[in-house]
Amino acid sequence: MLDANRCWALGAMSGTSLDGVDAAMLESDGEQIFAFGETGYLGYSTAEQAVLSQALGKWPGENVADAETIIMQVHARLLAGFNGADLIGFHGQTLAHEPQGRGTHQIGDGAALAGRLRLPVVWDFRTKDVATGGEGAPLAPFFHFACAKWIGASRPLAFLNLGGVGNLTWVDPGYARPEDAGALLAFDTGPANAPLNDLMRARRGQAFDIDGALARVGTISKAAVAQFLQAAYFTQKPPKSLDRDGFKAATELVADLSDADAAATLTAMSAAAVSRGMMHCPVPPERVLVTGGGRKNPVMMAMLQEALECPIGPVEDVGLDGDMLEAQAFAYLAIRVKRGLPTSAPATTGTRKPVSGGRISHPEEA
Repeated sequence: MLDANRCWALGAMSGTSLDGVDAAMLESDGEQIFAFGETGYLGYSTAEQAVLSQALGKWPGENVADAETIIMQVHARLLAGFNGADLIGFHGQTLAHEPQGRGTHQIGDGAALAGRLRLPVVWDFRTKDVATGGEGAPLAPFFHFACAKWIGASRPLAFLNLGGVGNLTWVDPGYARPEDAGALLAFDTGPANAPLNDLMRARRGQAFDIDGALARVGTISKAAVAQFLQAAYFTQKPPKSLDRDGFKAATELVADLSDADAAATLTAMSAAAVSRGMMHCPVPPERVLVTGGGRKNPVMMAMLQEALECPIGPVEDVGLDGDMLEAQAFAYLAIRVKRGLPTSAPATTGTRKPVSGGRISHPEEA
């Protein structure tokens, strides 16, 4: 008998790196992954990146109309090229995240996208979580739980996303459901690529440290790393999350260093933040699977391997796609929202109870 809950969803993600939009198809019933499908990417132009960058840090009521127009146009252009989706998971673009203050702010109109693409769109994933006492982030952990099941993991492991911010999901695949107490623990570890990328743009006019080439020839300032690790955030118990620019102090600590030494030190800070975060895991993970752009930086990966007591490697080692994991996550979460299943829980975002976030907009409503 055909499972009525099983469908193909198209997920889209635009991260704080502001490089472009990832999109990916996924077949699931919101619990089990059945198949990974087509993927795609559309980059922002330099001019578009400049507009989006200017909008970072802004809240509702502040003028972000030009940034939202870009988000909508680029997403619609990319997503229109896919066929076979039953619904779309649309994250939008995070501009500001202040979990202990004003909450979280994403731009992008899912209702308008539904009308344009003639498909149901699940969007606004974070509002309900925040309203129930959660931080609204991270949201990928429930998908990481499904991925652990998909690869056949039997012992606790961790997924580490090295985007603008680093976030860690500890998974015990022995549990039946991601919302079960003890199945997951998730939190932001600290800054990952954001301070390093900002440094490269400001000092070298480059988007990032390609292959870690600059950090490789630099000398780490151990004093700066030690001072960085004094931040109260690292001893704060999870769940916890950060804004992209939540660690401006990291950049200030390397202000007087040479370009190479600053790059090496910022890379070391990211690795040290992950290492410090590991103390919060209920038991040490058997392995750490790395996703996000940071996994392509061999210097950062080497520093992580030196700092951690378990093997690390890119998620490609187990047949996953580290460039598309977040887009796939929002495809998966869209199906869960459609079914009314939880998308976050106390151990992932700090919400008071498991919450099914997101809202669904249908084409006929646009």
